[in-house]
Order: sequence, then C-alpha cells, then structure tokens
Amino acid sequence: MNIPTLHKSPSTIIALSVAILLAGACLHAQEKGQKPAAVDLTVTTPETVGFSSERLERLHALMQEAVDKKLQAGIVTILARHGKVVDYRTYGERDMAGHTPITKDTIFRDYSMTKPVTGVAMMILYEQGKWLPSDPISKFIPEFKDLKVFKGMNGDGKMILADPDHAPTMRELMTHTAGFTYGFFGDTPIDALYRDQKVLQSANLHEMIEKLAKIPLVYQPGTQWRYSVSMDIQGYIVEKLSGQSLPDFMREHIYEPLGMKDAGFFVPEEKRSRFMTLYRSAANGELEADSNAGPNPRDYDHLPTLPSGGGGMVSTAEDYYRFASMLAGGGELNGTRVLAPATVKLMSSNHLPPSLLTGEFGIGAQTMRPGFGYGYNCAVVFNPGDANLPDGKGTFFWDGAAGTWFWIDPTNDIVFVGMIQRMGGNGGMNLQYLSRAVVYGALVDPAK
Repeated sequence: MNIPTLHKSPSTIIALSVAILLAGACLHAQEKGQKPAAVDLTVTTPETVGFSSERLERLHALMQEAVDKKLQAGIVTILARHGKVVDYRTYGERDMAGHTPITKDTIFRDYSMTKPVTGVAMMILYEQGKWLPSDPISKFIPEFKDLKVFKGMNGDGKMILADPDHAPTMRELMTHTAGFTYGFFGDTPIDALYRDQKVLQSANLHEMIEKLAKIPLVYQPGTQWRYSVSMDIQGYIVEKLSGQSLPDFMREHIYEPLGMKDAGFFVPEEKRSRFMTLYRSAANGELEADSNAGPNPRDYDHLPTLPSGGGGMVSTAEDYYRFASMLAGGGELNGTRVLAPATVKLMSSNHLPPSLLTGEFGIGAQTMRPGFGYGYNCAVVFNPGDANLPDGKGTFFWDGAAGTWFWIDPTNDIVFVGMIQRMGGNGGMNLQYLSRAVVYGALVDPAK
C-alpha cells in the first residue's frame, strides 16, 4: 500500500497511524478466519422460550437479598435458552468502599472456572490427533516416567513408597484421578511437600513440572478423585503440543474466535477500572476487601510467567457466556466452530466409575455421588434424579474459588453464568444451587 506524505498536525498523523494499525489487525484476523462470533445479548421476553417472567423475579430477589445482606458486594448474572438471553442483570457494587456500581463489563477473577477453558484447549489438540485418553502422561512429560506412589509412613517417620499399579493416563489427568493433589486443601505429607516446594509459585510451568516429578503421587492412579494441579499440568502439555504459550493458544483458538474481548490471564492498565475488588469472609462473617485472598495471590497487572490452566483466567460475564454458549451449541457459536459436537459430548460425559461416586470425594459444594460425576475438566449431572438436582440430564458445569459459577443444560438448552468475588465461603447463601432452584422453578413450559 502506498501512503502519500501528509503535512498534517501531529494528532492527525497519530489518528491515521492508529487507523492503519487497526486495518492491518482486521486483515490479519480475516486471513486467520478469526472474525469474532456475533452474539445478540438483547434480552428476550422470557415467555417466548418457556420461562415465566413473574417466577424469574425470584431470581432477582435472591441476588438482591445476597447484596442487601452484604453477603456479596456485587453480582452479574446471565440466563439464556435456545441461544436467546432472557435475563441479564447486575446487582450491587464493584467496589464497596468507593460505592462504585457493578456494570455488565466488570472483569472478574475466574479462578477454577479456568479449568473448562483449559479442557477445551486440550480437546482442540485431541481433535488434531495430538493425544488420546489412554496415553500415559509420561508420553508428553518424560519427567513423570518414574513417579512413585505414597503408601504411608514407617516407624522412623519416613515415607513408604511404591510403584504405581499402572502409569497414570491422560484420561485420569483430565478427571482428577491421576494421583496428584493441590497442596492447600489436604493435610497429607504429600500436600505438605507441595506447600514446601511451592509448586504453584514456580517461576514457570517447566519448573512446576520438575518439582512435581520429584513428589510422589498421593494415591494409586484411578482409585480416588482428588482436586489437584491436573489442569495446570494440562497447561504445560498444551504448550508442548502446540508450540505456543497457554495464554497465546487460548487467545488464538478460543478468546478471539468467540469474541471474548476481555478474557485473559491479566488485566491491562486501560481496563483496571473495570476489575472488581476481591472480597473475603472476615472473622465476624462480613465482607472485607483483600486482593491477596486467593489460593495463589497476585495482582493480575501483568502476564504471569506461570499461567495457571487450573485457575489463572479473568473475564467478564459476557466473555464466559460466549464460551459456555459455544459448548451449548455443540462446539459452535453462531457459525464459529471451536470443537465438533462429538468432542463436546466426550468432554461433558461422566468418566468416573461407580466406585468413585460414593459421596466420599469432592470439593466445596461439589460431591461425586450417584448421578453426579466428572467429565474432562467439568462436573456432569448424568442422572439428575439420583443426584437430587432439577437440572436436565447431561448438565455440565464448574465454579471458581471466588464464587463464580456457570452451568450448561443440553436437555433444556439452558446456559447460566453467575459472577461474584468472595473468597472463603458464601455467607450462608449458596447462590450456585439456589439459582438452579429458582431458574428451573421459572421454566414453566419446557416444551417451548
């Protein structure tokens, strides 16, 4: 392109330069087929898709009650059916001290709601023929070839170690059954080693892998379900198999195609004013602001050297709604395809055997039990009656440490996203499950 010399003011030249850069960026996106998916967030009359407007007021009352009681500072919720948004509201404040109202473009720490996104990254590579569920993890991480299993302590206070009954597999890595742990939930000697070695405070993902290679598995692979660093390990595998950093891979293959414009692993300066204050439960049960309340505290002001596939993302409610809607659409969002329907089905099917669905295993509000299992990086309600839930069969979901939650119900074609920022408990109101009760109570004509 030939650009003539212009004798204009500096402001004009700057404006032209920006326009040229934006045009180049758009051309680059078109060349890569990354035109963001169009999403209509116009709120539709609930009755057109089977909901009762009157009964949905219970959802509004529930969220407002949590804010009025100061159990939550602020909340954003999105409810959709058949791809049509029927409820999209904000409640409360982004920052209580400054009395800053929460807005629909508020940015939240997703914490463990990063896990399903990492799962999609892994499934993209699965579709490329890069791995199989039956593969040993050591095929991709040779450092794990000689992992041992913790069997207890002897009389001298030393660990008793054994060989694994079988090499932990990728399927087990994707389902929290490979033998890893997290370090900050359990009280075993292995959890203590995670803390002592500062596994999740490693300088980078390779250093994290090197530390994990020297720590025994906490149980024989496949014999327990234990919340773990498995998705952080997956982040390392994504980097090895793709040749890209985890943030770059997610941006190119998930964020940009779906139009998740604020999703990422940090909040740049120009967006900081939209970043919600993080709160925690004070000793008196009230909320107090604490930016270091998370399981792995950081300021989110720059790209981390250890991008956490298990809990490092930030996003708006709309960003996550776009992601969830893609999965609800069988891997496609309004003409933009990320995964095939069969791959989404594989990811969202229960992969736990009955021996692990006894109520013995779980984390937070999620308990593995009859009818309630785990797929690849997400929980699955495969028999709602047995699980004692109102969800449709096949509902899959997860939540985050600061209370964010979402679910996808393929039977009723429902997507729900809820965003809050409170660590250390919900103040007695489990919004994740209470919202399910009122939403399904408002679905009066599911045949529509």
